[in-house]
Amino acid sequence: MKAKTPTRGGPRPGAGRKPGTGPYGEPTRTIRLPESAVNTVKRFLSDYQTGHSQAQALLAAEIAHPEQNPTRLALPLFSHKVAAGFPSPADDYVEATLDLNTYLVRHREATFFVRVKGHSMTGAGIFDGDLLVVDRSIEPTAGRIIIAVIDGELTVKCLAFEGGRPVLKAQNPHFKDIVLQDTQELLCWGVVTSTIRRFD
Repeated sequence: MKAKTPTRGGPRPGAGRKPGTGPYGEPTRTIRLPESAVNTVKRFLSDYQTGHSQAQALLAAEIAHPEQNPTRLALPLFSHKVAAGFPSPADDYVEATLDLNTYLVRHREATFFVRVKGHSMTGAGIFDGDLLVVDRSIEPTAGRIIIAVIDGELTVKCLAFEGGRPVLKAQNPHFKDIVLQDTQELLCWGVVTSTIRRFD
């Protein structure tokens, strides 16, 4: 008995939406997200499509991510601390080796870097041009320094709460704190864990 060729079901050549004809104008890829981040990502994509300033600001910011397979560079770590006043005799004893990748980046998948612009956090040791290490997996609790998005602008401030309302505190007396109004939405982009500064 000759087998019949199915006329229904299964993939058909040329059927379905052609790649690149969806709302984003390019092929898409399936990814897994934490449930808590789904609405944030959807809102970001929607804002990006409509040219919303918040999405544009995030894309325009100087954000970089750790390399997925960095070369390990273990350098000597001396047991003696460096004196900032008069020097003291020191030997050449090496206590251990230190790799800055593992020292600065705790959660690689949740970490990114962003460069500071401005002087509102100098009291916390954060200066214009510094490179911040930001971890999105850490809970943004009171007292932590965070990267926040307010009215489409990225800002680094210390998170506090006054009367149950979040306040973004500057660490420089010449700058005002940011008290969120009822019409404003605070989006925390991550917690700052380290700051990197070059002197040359």
